[in-house]
Amino acid sequence: MHSDTLSQTFAALADPTRRAILAKLREGEAAVGDLAAPFDQTLAAVSKHLLVLERAGLVERRREGARRPRRLVVAPLAEAEAWIARNRKFWAESLDRLDTHLRSKGKDNDGQG
Repeated sequence: MHSDTLSQTFAALADPTRRAILAKLREGEAAVGDLAAPFDQTLAAVSKHLLVLERAGLVERRREGARRPRRLVVAPLAEAEAWIARNRKFWAESLDRLDTHLRSKGKDNDGQG
Protein backbone atom coordinates (compact mmCIF):
# COMPACT_ATOMS: atom_id res chain seq x y z
CA MET A 1 0.00 0.00 0.00
CA HIS A 2 1.35 3.42 -0.89
CA SER A 3 2.18 5.35 2.27
CA ASP A 4 0.11 8.38 1.20
CA THR A 5 -2.92 6.12 0.86
CA LEU A 6 -2.24 4.61 4.27
CA SER A 7 -1.91 8.09 5.75
CA GLN A 8 -5.21 9.14 4.18
CA THR A 9 -6.91 6.04 5.55
CA PHE A 10 -5.69 6.60 9.09
CA ALA A 11 -6.42 10.35 8.90
CA ALA A 12 -9.98 9.59 7.79
CA LEU A 13 -10.40 7.05 10.60
CA ALA A 14 -9.12 9.54 13.19
CA ASP A 15 -12.47 11.32 13.38
CA PRO A 16 -15.31 9.73 15.39
CA THR A 17 -18.00 11.08 13.05
CA ARG A 18 -16.30 9.47 10.06
CA ARG A 19 -15.94 6.18 11.93
CA ALA A 20 -19.66 6.30 12.75
CA ILE A 21 -20.47 6.97 9.08
CA LEU A 22 -18.42 3.94 8.08
CA ALA A 23 -20.22 1.85 10.69
CA LYS A 24 -23.56 2.91 9.23
CA LEU A 25 -22.35 2.06 5.72
CA ARG A 26 -21.46 -1.47 6.87
CA GLU A 27 -25.25 -1.99 6.90
CA GLY A 28 -25.48 -1.04 3.21
CA GLU A 29 -25.69 1.92 0.88
CA ALA A 30 -27.16 5.14 2.24
CA ALA A 31 -27.98 8.63 1.09
CA VAL A 32 -26.31 11.65 2.69
CA GLY A 33 -29.50 12.58 4.51
CA ASP A 34 -29.72 9.12 6.05
CA LEU A 35 -26.08 9.26 7.08
CA ALA A 36 -26.50 12.74 8.57
CA ALA A 37 -29.64 11.91 10.58
CA PRO A 38 -27.94 10.60 13.77
CA PHE A 39 -25.56 13.56 14.03
CA ASP A 40 -26.06 17.00 15.48
CA GLN A 41 -24.36 18.46 12.40
CA THR A 42 -25.49 20.19 9.26
CA LEU A 43 -25.85 18.28 6.03
CA ALA A 44 -22.92 20.32 4.71
CA ALA A 45 -20.71 19.22 7.61
CA VAL A 46 -21.55 15.54 7.06
CA SER A 47 -20.92 16.04 3.32
CA LYS A 48 -17.41 17.31 4.18
CA HIS A 49 -16.80 14.18 6.25
CA LEU A 50 -17.98 12.08 3.31
CA LEU A 51 -15.59 13.92 1.00
CA VAL A 52 -12.67 13.02 3.30
CA LEU A 53 -13.81 9.39 3.27
CA GLU A 54 -14.15 9.43 -0.52
CA ARG A 55 -10.67 10.93 -0.99
CA ALA A 56 -9.27 8.21 1.25
CA GLY A 57 -11.00 5.61 -0.93
CA LEU A 58 -13.16 4.36 1.94
CA VAL A 59 -16.48 5.46 0.43
CA GLU A 60 -17.80 5.48 -3.12
CA ARG A 61 -20.63 7.55 -4.51
CA ARG A 62 -22.82 6.39 -7.36
CA ARG A 63 -25.68 7.90 -9.30
CA GLU A 64 -29.14 6.50 -9.01
CA GLY A 65 -31.37 9.03 -10.72
CA ALA A 66 -31.39 12.13 -8.52
CA ARG A 67 -29.93 10.16 -5.59
CA ARG A 68 -26.24 9.73 -4.96
CA PRO A 69 -26.00 6.93 -2.41
CA ARG A 70 -22.68 6.15 -0.74
CA ARG A 71 -21.26 2.73 -0.09
CA LEU A 72 -18.36 1.40 1.93
CA VAL A 73 -15.16 0.33 0.18
CA VAL A 74 -13.33 -2.21 2.33
CA ALA A 75 -10.01 -2.50 0.47
CA PRO A 76 -8.31 0.44 2.26
CA LEU A 77 -9.50 -0.90 5.62
CA ALA A 78 -8.10 -4.32 4.80
CA GLU A 79 -4.79 -2.75 3.79
CA ALA A 80 -4.64 -0.72 7.03
CA GLU A 81 -5.41 -3.87 9.03
CA ALA A 82 -2.61 -5.69 7.21
CA TRP A 83 -0.20 -2.90 8.13
CA ILE A 84 -1.29 -3.12 11.77
CA ALA A 85 -0.95 -6.91 11.73
CA ARG A 86 2.61 -6.68 10.38
CA ASN A 87 3.54 -4.38 13.26
CA ARG A 88 1.53 -6.09 16.01
CA LYS A 89 4.28 -8.64 16.79
CA PHE A 90 6.91 -5.91 17.13
CA TRP A 91 4.66 -3.87 19.46
CA ALA A 92 3.81 -6.90 21.58
CA GLU A 93 7.47 -7.88 21.90
CA SER A 94 8.44 -4.29 22.76
CA LEU A 95 5.79 -4.11 25.47
CA ASP A 96 6.90 -7.48 26.85
CA ARG A 97 10.51 -6.24 27.05
CA LEU A 98 9.34 -3.04 28.76
CA ASP A 99 7.29 -5.07 31.24
CA THR A 100 10.29 -7.29 32.01
CA HIS A 101 12.52 -4.24 32.46
CA LEU A 102 10.06 -2.48 34.76
CA ARG A 103 9.55 -5.62 36.84
CA SER A 104 13.31 -6.02 37.26
CA LYS A 105 13.62 -2.37 38.31
CA GLY A 106 10.82 -2.92 40.83
CA LYS A 107 12.68 -5.89 42.32
CA ASP A 108 15.88 -3.80 42.51
CA ASN A 109 14.04 -1.12 44.50
CA ASP A 110 12.12 -3.46 46.85
CA GLY A 111 14.69 -3.22 49.63
CA GLN A 112 15.13 0.53 49.29
CA GLY A 113 12.94 3.27 50.66
